[in-house]
Amino acid sequence: MAKSSVKWISLLVLALLVLLGGGVGWFGRERSSDSRIGTMARRGLKETPAVGAASTSSSSSSSSSTAEKFGREPVVGAVDDPDLVASEVHMTINNHTARRSLGYLSCGTGNPIDDCWRCDPEWHLHRKRLADCGIGFGRNAIGGRDGRYYVVTDAGDDDPVNPRPGTIRHAVIQDEPLWIVFKRDMVITLKQELIMNSFKTLDGRGVNVHIANGACLTIQFVTNVIIHNLNIHDCKPTGNAMVRSSPSHYGWRTMADGDAVSIFGSSHVWVDHCSLSNCADGLVDAIMGSTAITISNNYFTHHNEVMLLGHSDSYERDKAMQVTIAFNHFGEGLIQRMPRCRHGYFHVVNNDYTHWEMYAIGGSAEPTINSQGNRYLAPANPWAKEVTKRVDTEGSIWKSWNWRSEGDLLLNGAYFTPSGAGASASYSRASSLGAKSSSMVGSITSGAGSLGCRRGNQC
Repeated sequence: MAKSSVKWISLLVLALLVLLGGGVGWFGRERSSDSRIGTMARRGLKETPAVGAASTSSSSSSSSSTAEKFGREPVVGAVDDPDLVASEVHMTINNHTARRSLGYLSCGTGNPIDDCWRCDPEWHLHRKRLADCGIGFGRNAIGGRDGRYYVVTDAGDDDPVNPRPGTIRHAVIQDEPLWIVFKRDMVITLKQELIMNSFKTLDGRGVNVHIANGACLTIQFVTNVIIHNLNIHDCKPTGNAMVRSSPSHYGWRTMADGDAVSIFGSSHVWVDHCSLSNCADGLVDAIMGSTAITISNNYFTHHNEVMLLGHSDSYERDKAMQVTIAFNHFGEGLIQRMPRCRHGYFHVVNNDYTHWEMYAIGGSAEPTINSQGNRYLAPANPWAKEVTKRVDTEGSIWKSWNWRSEGDLLLNGAYFTPSGAGASASYSRASSLGAKSSSMVGSITSGAGSLGCRRGNQC
């Protein structure tokens, strides 16, 4: 064959390779890749996506040794000693309660998050102070603290690929840090998932904002997100559509499950003072290597599978998942998964469980569950009194799992089955300071859910 023919054939092959390679971009991160990720998440395949943007310097608690222990790339936000973080939560609660008893907090409840900002009648002039009020594993989530304010003026969502300025979708996809507020009361019905970018705060204080009757929030491969004071309910499955996630990228989304808040491969996330109910799938789901999360002061009602934390029993990267669940009210119409955990470390502290039909806290794949100072009110059903459920696991296996209950108030026949180190009375590492007494849970959680704050008044 002539040299010129060989040359042209080589060029043709190279051109074909470039064309084929160029079709795979973002969206998981563009069309073909996201379809794979979406299918993987729904079918439980063992793919390992990378966590997105790196954490800020204020989140320097990230631990390479934690990641090395699990044989994976570093997980942004995971800490080596989660019991230390749990103890810090107790210290914060106790300090605020002591200050309240001494009269330092005239409006204080002993809830350290609320007492950090709600006593200020001019909170609306100091909104970003909220970013310094977090506790637990998500305490370093700063959201849009270091950016400008963005005011949502338009409740519409007509075009998920080319959103109008002034809409919530246009706000959350921007590359810069933003503290997003709302000009007035509004009901936002999203056509497709609201794909959030890193360093964003959604702050619904001062108005009554509902995200309802459509798609809801997706926090995927990003970091530093705060969701505060929103009503999120009646979320529907959506997808098989193009959706934008940044000014420069949009792509194909497969069908979403219909979660209120879906956290996927993300870190430094804080969901606080939201009211969540009646969605097609979960109210808060965190999977696929997500970590450094706090879920606090929320009001959960009218839902079956409330909270899933961990992708699958075989997905070991979730061993680095660390979640604080604090000061929430699990209310009427709930059935199970408050939460349902896999692999990681879960600190469940000073929550009020007034309703469940099957169980409150479940798990598989050897999670650590540290339950302290909660109030568990069992249902009337004599077969549903147990707080805990080990899912599809023999007792010979789960007896070594570290599930502990300390200072919990167990009412109407409720009982918690401890195991592992939690079954030992000598276990004290994370409880040396003690959770706040469960007798205080009523006042600590009295403001759970979205708040009726109005500008110019104490919240």
